[in-house]
Amino acid sequence: MRKTKDIFLRLVPFIRIFLGLVFIFSSVVKGIDPLGTSYRVEDYLLVYGWTALVPYALWLSFLVIFSEFLIGFGFLFNVFIRTAARAMLIMLVFFTVVTFLDALYNMVPDCGCFGDAVKLTNWQTFYKNIVLIIFNVFFLWGSRLKNGKHAKPLLQAALLVLFGSLFLGFMSFNLNHLPVVDFRNWKTGRDMTSPVQQKAKTYITFQNRKSGEKKEFLFPDYPWKDTAWVARWEFVSRRVVKHPEVKKYNLIIEDSLGNDVTKAIIENPGYQFVLVSFDVKLADAKGMQKAALLARFLKKKSISMVLITATEGSAMAQFEKQSDLNIPVFRADETDLKAMIRSNPGLLLLHHGVVLKKWHYHDFPVGKEVEKYLISPAQ
Repeated sequence: MRKTKDIFLRLVPFIRIFLGLVFIFSSVVKGIDPLGTSYRVEDYLLVYGWTALVPYALWLSFLVIFSEFLIGFGFLFNVFIRTAARAMLIMLVFFTVVTFLDALYNMVPDCGCFGDAVKLTNWQTFYKNIVLIIFNVFFLWGSRLKNGKHAKPLLQAALLVLFGSLFLGFMSFNLNHLPVVDFRNWKTGRDMTSPVQQKAKTYITFQNRKSGEKKEFLFPDYPWKDTAWVARWEFVSRRVVKHPEVKKYNLIIEDSLGNDVTKAIIENPGYQFVLVSFDVKLADAKGMQKAALLARFLKKKSISMVLITATEGSAMAQFEKQSDLNIPVFRADETDLKAMIRSNPGLLLLHHGVVLKKWHYHDFPVGKEVEKYLISPAQ
């Protein structure tokens, strides 16, 4: 019994490091995209009916991510470890209950526990949390029996403040610019052109007039020129096999009449600037002003620039009346637009379906600054 206990105690440091790495990884991948995490928080607030907290979703996402980082840092570097262990247990229990309900009723399809870096199903997330709780409880039990070495409280606090401040700066940078690592489909360099769709295949069935035997042929590969064969066999039925269209995105862009213009815009063989604003009422005003200046410059160069938004009706009419942005406007789903770029407004430059560059509204190019990006990949 004593020997088994000693083996368990030897595992305590490894469990501490493992839990620390998991929480650090989770916080970093979410800290890369805090705005995307806030969208997940909004989803949970809405399904639970906590609509009053929706305006604070971004602050809540910062709080969750930052807390996760501090706990992970505490575990990894043995800083205020007992407090970190208790905080981790509280957080794990809370999110285990949330993910269990989520898995049971599928209220939010993607919990985003590892951001967009690692996709887990709701049940996988729930089981992951159960495993982490087991490790956490084991660590709490083992750490009581084994006294490790700790730095002085003042040094521990200084380390926590230093690295916590750096991480806050890291999250703020990703929020006020674009994520330093883009895990989404619309990342820079990705070719968004749809592969050539296979043609539909037609199969025809004939039946022998005497024996009743049936044979199926891929049209037109059957002996239709053989008059003797035609005399013995008669047409029975036809079936068409259509191959589903393969797309690299779910985005559907429509004009004011409801026509699908997605391919014409995304796969424009020339340079195509796409201004994205899922809601023009919430768009940054200075960002829109920069976009208007850019649009005037591009018009002189005969380069296409369009606005894609989910805003409709009177709100859109009022925006167009008040805005200096004189470019074609198209409609798309709000969720798809949020996935394209983490900025409102945000700007993409495409060339024949390839995403050449993306900009947050804080970094929109002005005037001739944009010319350095107008070099075709084929040149």
